[in-house]
Amino acid sequence: KSDSDTYSCDIGDAQSRAKLVVQEKPCIFTKELVDTEVTEGEDVILHCETSKSDSPVKWCKDGKSLRNSSKYNINRSGFEAKLVIRRAEERDS
Repeated sequence: KSDSDTYSCDIGDAQSRAKLVVQEKPCIFTKELVDTEVTEGEDVILHCETSKSDSPVKWCKDGKSLRNSSKYNINRSGFEAKLVIRRAEERDS
């Protein structure tokens, strides 16, 4: 994307110009989440992988964003995004 700019080719007094626009490649899932079962009271780890290591990831449950807390541990390392749910309860389903 940093190569986007106006380029020119000069020959004497003549000049040809062109604008180059490099569009950012979209981030996709290279490994998606999988359905998981766990016994109540156990910790569960959900993880996925993306094609870009610097893409922001947002974890949600029932349409609401999750944040790091005593219940949830959200981690991003390289291409992997991980959510740990501590002491899973039925309401975490």
